Amino acid sequence: MKAVILAAGQGTRMGPLTVNTPKVMLPIANKPILWYVIQSARDAGIRDFVLVVGYGAKLIQDYFKDGSLMDVRIEYVNQEKQMGTADAVASVEGIVNDRFLVLNGDIIVNPGHIKKLTQCTSDAVMTARHVDNPSEFGILEVRDMHVLRIIEKPAAPTTDLANAGIYLFPSSIFDVIRKTSLSVRKEYEITDSLQMLIDKGTGVDYLELCDKWMDIGRPWDLLDANEYFLSGLQPVAAGEIEPLATLRGSVSVGEGTIIRNGSYIVGPVIIGKNCDIGPNCYIRPGTSIGDHARIGNAVEIKNSIIMKGTHIGHLSYVGDSIIGERCNFGAGTKVANLRHDGRTIRVKLKGKIMDSGRRKLGTIMGDDVHTGINSMINVGAVIESKAMIAPGELIK
Repeated sequence: MKAVILAAGQGTRMGPLTVNTPKVMLPIANKPILWYVIQSARDAGIRDFVLVVGYGAKLIQDYFKDGSLMDVRIEYVNQEKQMGTADAVASVEGIVNDRFLVLNGDIIVNPGHIKKLTQCTSDAVMTARHVDNPSEFGILEVRDMHVLRIIEKPAAPTTDLANAGIYLFPSSIFDVIRKTSLSVRKEYEITDSLQMLIDKGTGVDYLELCDKWMDIGRPWDLLDANEYFLSGLQPVAAGEIEPLATLRGSVSVGEGTIIRNGSYIVGPVIIGKNCDIGPNCYIRPGTSIGDHARIGNAVEIKNSIIMKGTHIGHLSYVGDSIIGERCNFGAGTKVANLRHDGRTIRVKLKGKIMDSGRRKLGTIMGDDVHTGINSMINVGAVIESKAMIAPGELIK
């Protein structure tokens, strides 16, 4: 059985983080989101994959190549214009077998669920999960394990059972996709195709997901996933650790990295290759630092994702933040991560203000941002790629 992974979209809900990088390639514990999706299916026994790519296709192909990196086989199909999930599935017709899996490239589940899905005997099977915010999902009305109706983001949901975006399809799905009309969002939706199957009497069942489910839909979801995957980190010391540096707990240090004297690192923390860390910095749990990063003297970082090539100069603080690639922090840059009133932090993305649900959230910073000395960044600030922040400037 082959697994088709939908990885063609940009991921505009991730704000500035996807200006140069497709969402599925954003890092969690120094590996792309897509790595964990493939790994989960591989551990369930899948060895053949078809990646539907589009935006940032070269980045994906250059990283995963033919799949040998992960002991799998990967084919690529290009969805040149992203016209929806049904359009993406249609692009693999003639490549997959009679029954095949479809996974979203930004949804991570346990291998056990995928294995159960492959063993289902029904014509088509959707994965479903009970959620707290059903109006933000496609909701399933069901009876006796059969799906009766799929309603996209209903204003008044009648159930909290949501479509989790993982499917088992027969080859007959291509026939209904060809008859699927554009949705109100001007896309060809796979849920509309499934509803057509239901309406014509073809059985569509659901398999409830009771295990781990990570839907990486917003920037702060990266922080939750990062914490989760770092919790199982195995300590590795491949770089140079000077004698007066202190590493406690699970800390992984990549090749060519130097941890200078006075650095105090408390795991779980992962540091990539060819980094320069310290001296006299404090790196706290839940932090991932990408390759070729520089963390200077008297810097404190806590529960953050620092992407490759970023330099955080001396006397700076970064907490609960996502920092893009090749950023440069002037000395004394401070990131606030807690509101004075202790309430959850609101963030503005795509012109819409939304509640992150987090009491602690610093900044969401795109690539190639430069901050001046003693600049200040308030909670929940979104900073676009290539922004230039003046010395002493307050960003909020």
